[in-house]
Amino acid sequence: MIARIWSGESPLWLLLLPLSWLYGLVSGIIRLCYRLGLKKSWRAPVPVVVVGNLTAGGNGKTPVVIWLVEQLAKRGVRVGVVSRGYGGKAEQYPLLLTSQTTTAQAGDEPVLIFQRTGAPVAVSPNRSEAVQALLAEHPLQIIITDDGLQHYALARDKEIVVIDGERRFGNGWWLPAGPMRERASRLRSVDAVIVNGGEARAGEIPMALKPGQAVNLLTGEQRDITALPCLVAMAGIGHPPRFFATLESGGAKLENRIPLADHQALTLESVEPLATSQQNLIMTEKDAVKCRAFAKANWWYLPVDAQLSGEQPERLLQELIALVR
Repeated sequence: MIARIWSGESPLWLLLLPLSWLYGLVSGIIRLCYRLGLKKSWRAPVPVVVVGNLTAGGNGKTPVVIWLVEQLAKRGVRVGVVSRGYGGKAEQYPLLLTSQTTTAQAGDEPVLIFQRTGAPVAVSPNRSEAVQALLAEHPLQIIITDDGLQHYALARDKEIVVIDGERRFGNGWWLPAGPMRERASRLRSVDAVIVNGGEARAGEIPMALKPGQAVNLLTGEQRDITALPCLVAMAGIGHPPRFFATLESGGAKLENRIPLADHQALTLESVEPLATSQQNLIMTEKDAVKCRAFAKANWWYLPVDAQLSGEQPERLLQELIALVR
């Protein structure tokens, strides 16, 4: 229903317009206060790059963050990552992630980034405190913040927006009548726009998510998804149909597709009934970080990597390296 409202297919969005106007008014006032200096932003002693979006829901920010961390690390840049830690609840903040940190403490996306990249990661509702905690422990040269485009309390040197190329901005209205956190005109003030899937427009950087081989949660064994029979797919991400389409475009034959809520907590009791012992359960890597502690032998996940095309990605990386220098 939410998808139909936000796309404009359902007329119910008209009933929510007064709440959207209120949302837009409040968010506009907050941003104006920072622009006029009535509220102060904290500036880190190293460059800060925000990877965010204009809409609610999953757009592919986390793969972009991972891509940036890996590409900058290959070029000798020491990178740290901060996040709000949505979906987690730590005993105290800021929380610096370790190999023992759980998704219940830090949220699924920070744990995924930490495990994939090995980069220092810190989470806190106050992102400036997370940055300070990272810099107190690591000699970092640049900070990437996963989400936080609207978190103006933290000054930033570059802003990168990720757009879902298939859904883009729906009906264009603020929450809750539409999917927008800020209006599309905000794109004029950001430094780069990356479009995940669909058709990139002039000036936008095209991106695709390239799947790897399926990985067994229990053993680490890797197989092509076409070699896994009796597949049941589950996805607790912002837009589950994208994951199911990725599997099928890779040749997977799905017996069932189970969409879950984004950031949904997962337990053995909730996941085990989704597939029988004769079936193989395949999930996103974001879900897998929540399931490793109680994984079964027939559970798999599909890692994906962001692939940015054209000449713009290299120019973007050189701009970030120039900030460090």
